Amino acid sequence: MKIVKNAGNIELHETENFVLAQTLDCGQAFRWQELEEDLWQGVAFGKHLKIGAKDGVITLYDTTEEDFYEIWQNYFDLERDYPEILRTLSANEVLKTAGEYAYGIRILRQEPWEALCSFIISQNNNIPRIKGIVERLCENFGDKIADGFYSFPSAQKIASLTLEDLAILRSGFRAKYILDAAKKVASGEIVLEELRNMPLDTARAELVKIYGVGEKVADCTLLFGLSHINAFPKDVWIKRATQKLFDGVLPECATDYAGIAQQYIFHYARMTKLEI
Repeated sequence: MKIVKNAGNIELHETENFVLAQTLDCGQAFRWQELEEDLWQGVAFGKHLKIGAKDGVITLYDTTEEDFYEIWQNYFDLERDYPEILRTLSANEVLKTAGEYAYGIRILRQEPWEALCSFIISQNNNIPRIKGIVERLCENFGDKIADGFYSFPSAQKIASLTLEDLAILRSGFRAKYILDAAKKVASGEIVLEELRNMPLDTARAELVKIYGVGEKVADCTLLFGLSHINAFPKDVWIKRATQKLFDGVLPECATDYAGIAQQYIFHYARMTKLEI
């Protein structure tokens, strides 16, 4: 991948393993919207970004070099060798086929608290409603950062609220889970950054101490917020897909990259309308 500064924008050339729609619309983040074909906008780490793709070039608009190297290069996981991961997964024919469908997905490296809170909200929910709850959370309790855009509120901010305050989110039973998570993170009972370097099972065990957080939400947090790319979040749908495609056991070649494989499997099954 070649990085070029051009008139206040940052351009990414030779980006065959980075497809915006596949990355931003695969259910791993909930603050991105497509403005038109291959033009998206969203917020991450307190920054608003407009990003588009045209003629093989991905452009981050109105972006400083400082923001690119401090935020976006890491957020979009640009330094990871996805072609090599695809070659590793291709040892299994089904994963090879899935990777050919989903070759442009990159695992976003999100702010850990935002990932935890967002996936608590995602429980027994659909993506439009998840996005609505997250948007209300940010508008009511985040800081204004640009016209119509708000940062994701900190755990400390949410921990200072009550269930009555959170009623405005219309998040139902999830409000008490959000509040418990915020209090445990804000108090230091759970230090999310410490989970980054823990073994997967140990880190998961810490997260499930939060009221309402099960293994699926924990693994989503670890994969999308703490870079445990060997985490394999399993909902009913992905369990069925894994059973149909692999007799319930993920191939050995996917062990180190299970989270990436999971995204490939999900996209492949969705695009081919796999009956499960």
